[in-house]
Amino acid sequence: MKIGIIGLGKMGINLAKNFVDAGYQVVGFDLNLPELDENQKEIMVVNQLSKMIEELPKPRIIWSMVPSGAPTEAIFQEMMVLLEPEDVFIDGGNSNYKESVLRGKLMEDKQIYFFDVGTSGGVKGAREGGCFMIGGNEKTFREIEPLFADIAVDDGYLYAGVVGSGHYLKMVHNGIEYGMMQAIGEGFDLLEHGPFSFDYEKVAKVWNNGSVIRSWLMELTQAAFEKDQRLEEIQGIMYSSGEGKWTVEESLEQQIATPVITMSLMMRYRSLYPDTFSGKVVAALRNEFGGHEVKKK
Repeated sequence: MKIGIIGLGKMGINLAKNFVDAGYQVVGFDLNLPELDENQKEIMVVNQLSKMIEELPKPRIIWSMVPSGAPTEAIFQEMMVLLEPEDVFIDGGNSNYKESVLRGKLMEDKQIYFFDVGTSGGVKGAREGGCFMIGGNEKTFREIEPLFADIAVDDGYLYAGVVGSGHYLKMVHNGIEYGMMQAIGEGFDLLEHGPFSFDYEKVAKVWNNGSVIRSWLMELTQAAFEKDQRLEEIQGIMYSSGEGKWTVEESLEQQIATPVITMSLMMRYRSLYPDTFSGKVVAALRNEFGGHEVKKK
């Protein structure tokens, strides 16, 4: 079977290699052509989407792994021109589900099957077995289901429902992820300022073996402390990709309380500014009403 992969960055190239290991032929597209290992020459790399279309048998299956937003929209517009009825286009870039619903409708009008696939597991998952949340036409999904079974970890894919449901599920997943990471970060912050001296790598290790909070995130925490015992080489700036924000916006729209996820998002924004004006105002107010000390520059 032959499949096209658009976007050969960290996720895309590892997904392509995963497909090759599963016995697929891969045609990859990227404007910046990657260097491939000798054993990955089965990946044919092109820098024109029209060339990719020519190389794929009909009906074509194309999987896009470019960032959400403008890059995904640009690829989608080109696919609307290049693809033909019965072709399959998979957006694995974790786009906003509302945009995916619209894209699915536009492609449906041209008899092209659109699938929104929330992708989790990081680079390692893309390479060795990912987790996929899939929205789209169910009949067509059943036809292409072996594709997901071949590259997912065991029990690592789910047909979520109609177009939009895959990216919706991944959006909520990422909101939960925000809250879990924030809790881990706050816990270690408390340890750092507490009365005892801990080896954080060993703490993370024991917490990840038999405890209630064992998880892949705790495993990654252990790996981070193994590289840098006090994380002195990095700054505490927490960027956000956008899906946490979408989750909070959806909770407001649905009037569902998500205080942990919301606060974890706010803390990411807060981390971008070491000395906020709101902090100055609160410090000044505490000084004014209670004479509390303020830290001078």
